Amino acid sequence: MNDLPCLRRAALRALCERDPAAKSAQATALHEGFERFALDPALALEEPADVPGRPALPRLVEPRQVPTRSPFTLAGRAALLHAVAHIEFNAINLALDAVWRFAGMPPAFYRDWTRVAAEEALHFGLVRAHLQSLGHDYGDFEAHDGLWLMTQRTAGDALARMALVPRTLEARGLDATPPMQEKFRRAGDDRAVAILDVILRDEVGHVAVGNRWYRWLCAQRGLDPIAHYPELTERYQAPRPRPPFNHAARLAAEFTQAELLALEQQA
Repeated sequence: MNDLPCLRRAALRALCERDPAAKSAQATALHEGFERFALDPALALEEPADVPGRPALPRLVEPRQVPTRSPFTLAGRAALLHAVAHIEFNAINLALDAVWRFAGMPPAFYRDWTRVAAEEALHFGLVRAHLQSLGHDYGDFEAHDGLWLMTQRTAGDALARMALVPRTLEARGLDATPPMQEKFRRAGDDRAVAILDVILRDEVGHVAVGNRWYRWLCAQRGLDPIAHYPELTERYQAPRPRPPFNHAARLAAEFTQAELLALEQQA
C-alpha cells in the first residue's frame, strides 16, 4: 500500500495543470484508476502558489462585465456555450480541490469527488468540442470567476464548502439549465440541448454528493443542517437562493421538502 502513489497529491498536481485537455485527462485517470492510489487521508499538504492552474485565456472580468449575448446569432450561441465551458472547467478544479484539500475524510468522500472531477472533465470536453464546431474555442470570450471565488472563501472548512459550492452554486445550474436548453432549442441547436441533458443528469448527482457530505459533517458537529445553512450563507457572503427552483431536479439531488421550503423562505 505504501508503494502506491498518493491520490491527494495527484489531485493537487491535476489542479495545478494549466492545459485544460491535460487537466481533464488527469482528472479522468484519477477516477478510473482510483484503486491504484493510496488515499493517505491524514496527510497534510501545502498549497502551491499556482492554484488553480488555468490557461492564459479566457480573460477574467467582473460578472457584470460579461456581456449578455443572444443565442439566435452564431456569435451569441458561441458566447453562451463558452460560459458553460468555463463553468465546467472551474467545476473540474473545485472537485480536484476537494480531494486534495480536505484531510481526514472517509474514503467515500475522495471516491465521490474524483468521480465528480471526471464527469466535469467529460462535460468540459463535450462543450468545448461543440464550441470548436462553431469556429471558436475555450478562451475566445471573457469570463468571470464566481465559482472559484467561493471555492477560495470556503478553503478552510469542508462543511462550508459542501454547503455553498455544490449545494448552492452548482444547484443553481439545476434551475438554470432547462431554460437555457429552451433557448438553444428555439435557436435550432439540438447538439447543445443534448449536451446539456448530459450535464443536467450528472449535476443532479454532484449536488447530491454535496448534500450528503454537508449532512454528514453537520452530524459530526452536532449541527442542524437546515438551521445552519442561512448562517453559512451570511458568513461567507454566498448568493441568496434565486427562485424559481427546479423542484424535481433538486429532490432528485437529495434536497428534502423541508430544505426546499426553507430555501423558498430565504429567497
